[in-house]
Amino acid sequence: MRYLYLLLFILSLNACQFKDTPQANLVIAENPIVAHRGAWKTKGLPKNSIASLKEAIALGCAGSEFDVRMTSDEVLIVTHDAEFNDLIVDSTTYSDLSKHKLKNGETLPTLKQYLEAGMTNNTTTGLVCEIKPSKIPGRNTLLAKKVLDLVKQLKAEPYILAYISFSYDILKEIKTLDQTAKTQYLDGSKAPDELKSDGISGLDYLVYKLKNKQEWISSAKANQLSLNAWTVNKAEDMDWLIANHFDYITTDEPELAFERLKHHPTAMGWKLVWSDEFNTKGKVDSTKWAFDYGFLSNQEAQYFTDSLKNARVEQGHLIIEAHKEKIANKDYKSTAFKNKSWLQYITKIDTAQYTSARLKTEGLAAWKYGRIEVKAKLPKGVGLWPAIWMLGENRAQVSWPECGEIDIMEHVGFNPDSIFGTIHTKAYNHMNNTEKGKKIHIEKPYDTFHVFALEWTPEKMDFILDNTVYNQITNEHKTTAEWPFDQKFNLILNVSVGGMLGGREGIDNSVFPQQMAVDYVRVYQKDNY
Repeated sequence: MRYLYLLLFILSLNACQFKDTPQANLVIAENPIVAHRGAWKTKGLPKNSIASLKEAIALGCAGSEFDVRMTSDEVLIVTHDAEFNDLIVDSTTYSDLSKHKLKNGETLPTLKQYLEAGMTNNTTTGLVCEIKPSKIPGRNTLLAKKVLDLVKQLKAEPYILAYISFSYDILKEIKTLDQTAKTQYLDGSKAPDELKSDGISGLDYLVYKLKNKQEWISSAKANQLSLNAWTVNKAEDMDWLIANHFDYITTDEPELAFERLKHHPTAMGWKLVWSDEFNTKGKVDSTKWAFDYGFLSNQEAQYFTDSLKNARVEQGHLIIEAHKEKIANKDYKSTAFKNKSWLQYITKIDTAQYTSARLKTEGLAAWKYGRIEVKAKLPKGVGLWPAIWMLGENRAQVSWPECGEIDIMEHVGFNPDSIFGTIHTKAYNHMNNTEKGKKIHIEKPYDTFHVFALEWTPEKMDFILDNTVYNQITNEHKTTAEWPFDQKFNLILNVSVGGMLGGREGIDNSVFPQQMAVDYVRVYQKDNY
């Protein structure tokens, strides 16, 4: 009996220990959202507080980021700045620092307290630990070791989503101490190949750096590095990162990120296959865009060129700009004159009163089915005729309209509050007044960017303005005369002047120059076609 009591006593001790130690039953939420310093903004909580951590957990974020520093008496604390209440963290004891409360009354949390809170009643949210480097020689090595020792002591390893830092040495020290630890570099100065060779697990860079180095995204994926971005608070940046399948998006606005995620094309199974975000400067990317030249069709008045005056990339936008100007052969120095296709226009160029540009993906990219999405702001004025449209790849063999035409967006200046979505085929085309099209009211097309989209499947086409479907055309399953849309189409962007539709009420010469600004072009497809 004495041995039975002893056994029961030992079991009771073990039971108490089990109860007091949070168990790792964490399954990271299936979203990319990391709350930056916790979810603090909406409820006005202190950043890096246990309250903001709990709010991130309550929201179901995949991660909650926090910052770690070390006091003069080597206590690890959670705080961002090198100073706390005008006290330098590195040279102040925790006892002195903790006399100053956070704005919600919390005591400045130690890392131990923070980790324990993150391990309690948490089944979805990983912890993203940013280790802030110190300027004191040798302190960073100690800091990395003490953080990892504490994590190990608390058995918190399963809860650590990643260690991040601006100090490359700290990250390399972490990998030396624990080869299984996940690390992400914050500085944005190193290419994925270098991170991979140094054993760093991923990158966590500012959005603009990633937009300027978009090749790093594919390189990171090829190197099996995790992709993160900070601090992402604009909806358009969130949309871009979601489209590019980032593993994590670190944000002060997790609620907004959840909303963008919910309504993003990827939520409906679309996968990004081609895009241009226009983050260079000067000429457009010749691997993505070609030009049409000269007087082309529809009795339009403009002469299409590839001049920077008419087509350029600046401040994150593609600019297609129409000018009222007469140009002469001797004044136009484009290398495109070497192209034989120009010869038929050289004698006519002196008659041009307007110039503009028409860009196309013909010969470079084409798609059969998909979601084609263009965010743009339109030019203003009677006589302007901007368009976002597509032509079938077999046009050279069967000509128009047999090849098919999809007008994702057309706008005419004399009808300023409407856009049109239309198809043209052999059976349905404007030459016979049988085209299939509808219009929708548009608010401030000249002042505000709008998203013009087409969702095209084997069964139907949806024409979309800012997530509103305003025209649906279904496949009648007759012949290619009605539905020539089971082939690849290329994309065209242009601003025309005058013409059969655009010039129906004349041209207002006082409005020039006018431009269509394009924020991005994205093409999505699904796996099943």
